[in-house]
Amino acid sequence: MLTLKAIKEAAFLLEGVVRRTPLVYSHSYSQMAQADVYLKAENLQRTGSFKVRGAYVKMAHLPPEDRKAGVITASGGNHAQGVALAGRRLGIPTTIVMPVDAPLAKVTATRNRGAEVILKGAVFDQAQVYARRLQRQRGLTFIPAFDDYLVMAGQGTIALEILADLPDLDLILVPVGGGGLISGIALAAKELRPSLRVVGVQAAAAPAAAHSFIHGRRETCPASTTIADGIAIQRPGRLTFRFIQKYVDEVVTVGEEDISHAMVMLLERSKLVVEGAGAVGLAALLSGRVKAQGLKVAVLLSGGNVDINLVARIINHGLSIAGRYLILRTRLPDRAGQLFRLLSRLAETRVNIINIQHRRERPGLPLGQAEVELTLETRDAGHRREVMELLKSGGYEVNIDQ
Repeated sequence: MLTLKAIKEAAFLLEGVVRRTPLVYSHSYSQMAQADVYLKAENLQRTGSFKVRGAYVKMAHLPPEDRKAGVITASGGNHAQGVALAGRRLGIPTTIVMPVDAPLAKVTATRNRGAEVILKGAVFDQAQVYARRLQRQRGLTFIPAFDDYLVMAGQGTIALEILADLPDLDLILVPVGGGGLISGIALAAKELRPSLRVVGVQAAAAPAAAHSFIHGRRETCPASTTIADGIAIQRPGRLTFRFIQKYVDEVVTVGEEDISHAMVMLLERSKLVVEGAGAVGLAALLSGRVKAQGLKVAVLLSGGNVDINLVARIINHGLSIAGRYLILRTRLPDRAGQLFRLLSRLAETRVNIINIQHRRERPGLPLGQAEVELTLETRDAGHRREVMELLKSGGYEVNIDQ
């Protein structure tokens, strides 16, 4: 069974294997949330995620014959790297089945740790079905991503670290997918500090645990595409859901824009690269989905394995949502000096022009007119409105690309 004693034993086993990640106070987020906000930076963990904790604890308990035969698992990426690293340290051959659209960075990192990687299935649940089939065919031991007592015990060691650093904590925000992370954390937290509130956070595009929590039974929710791919699980675990029901106070969901905004904020304010699944807790706090005024809050940043190309898109999207990135189009008479007149007007607002495209030939564009597309960097939403109002007052008809 999962107990506080098992979690403490897991912590002893993990000494020298995992990093004791920092719990960092954030002045910026504290002001925004009117609370004392601390970030538990598991994105700085070995393999870039908390997952190595549970994987190592589970695999360290395998008997010699199972170690020799090897293990297999299914993962969206972070559990895969945890299993691969544990296998390398323990001398256990590892096979990982990942969804075909798993982030390239996670696939590459898993292979670099010596694992055999097989891409199969559109989502985690389909990858897991295939992994179970291979397990039977090859005689391997399956390492669950979340629905296992030893895995949950490993993840629960995070709560021991947080409460050792901040014993008077009031609230902890934990990302939720299959439930292994929040199960271990919630049990340890409630056993050590019963008054502590534990709130789970999911992406609204993959809300299975939230729906299950509300209705009091495990429910299956097809997961839509989400930047929080690490927690895009269609159904919480059988074992984990029992602990969620018993120890978790609330499970909330956050939208894609809130998640991308949190990722951008973490990059800009905290200098931390955090993947979508790892940023949902901060997204819930900054968006007001969780009220925390006057409380001491720990936000778990569960992972930082995000594809660099996705980071660039998220930054641009997040800046746009925050009113700091604007793409607009307008038409000018195709005469000398008209582009200079437009740019001079923009200069009055001290906006930063990133890119200009000036077109004279385009289907639907009348003869004698030119279309100008401008990519602008603005300070905030108010500055963006100022730019738009100035252009409109100058007689320019403006279209915005959202």
